[in-house]
Amino acid sequence: MVTYLLKKSYQRKTLKETNFQDLWGAEGVFTTMMIFGKPAKILFFKKHIENLIKSAKHYRLNKPKLKNDILNLVKKNINKKKNYNHLLRVALNNKIISISLRKRVTPKLKFNLKLIKYRRVDPEFKNLKYKIILKHLSKMDHSSSDVALSFNNRLLESGTSNILLIKDNKVYSPLKGIYKGITYKFFKKKLKKIINKDIFINTLNTYNEIILIGSGKGVASIKTINNLKWKRKSLNFYKKMSYIYNKEISKCLIYK
Repeated sequence: MVTYLLKKSYQRKTLKETNFQDLWGAEGVFTTMMIFGKPAKILFFKKHIENLIKSAKHYRLNKPKLKNDILNLVKKNINKKKNYNHLLRVALNNKIISISLRKRVTPKLKFNLKLIKYRRVDPEFKNLKYKIILKHLSKMDHSSSDVALSFNNRLLESGTSNILLIKDNKVYSPLKGIYKGITYKFFKKKLKKIINKDIFINTLNTYNEIILIGSGKGVASIKTINNLKWKRKSLNFYKKMSYIYNKEISKCLIYK
């Protein structure tokens, strides 16, 4: 069960507060950001909002002043006296903008993936069609487990994050059927090269490390995968990527 620090919804037309709706399953889009510290800092904030607007345009949900409305609502709901270690979620459909804050959970080193056969609707976009994934996640301890989505015997993404795989000091990512998030794009620049290819389930044992990257997880190393004999063989890239990510966090500016 998710415990919210804050959850509010606003009518898009008037920006008046209304009954909270998380909007899961709705025809809409969302983004999740890491908010931390006092006063608050939001990692990759500008890029998250730009990506949200891009997805809104794809689903014809963009309207004049939408970006300014989102920025104003985020600012309205950030408490300058609060010390944050949370995830800030902004979701919207054609009538509602919802803002919520929940505690950020740090992934443990003993982290397991549960493999399921499922591909998200329009996976290239951060839409709200997550009910099947949320059904699985609701039964899990988010500090030590996540689902891994697969389709036609190919690995895709986790329920919350992108997946990178390491072999022979090279970094691989599934070729298609995934959403390339803000954290993914950050590491693509930092690691210089991520090789995109079909990752077949029956080849997973050839990879030394499997790493989750995303706004919620940050950088998480997978130890085991349910129903497979795969086990982590190294932490080398995990340590390298954690250092890069933590360095970026230390450079993040205060949200104004």
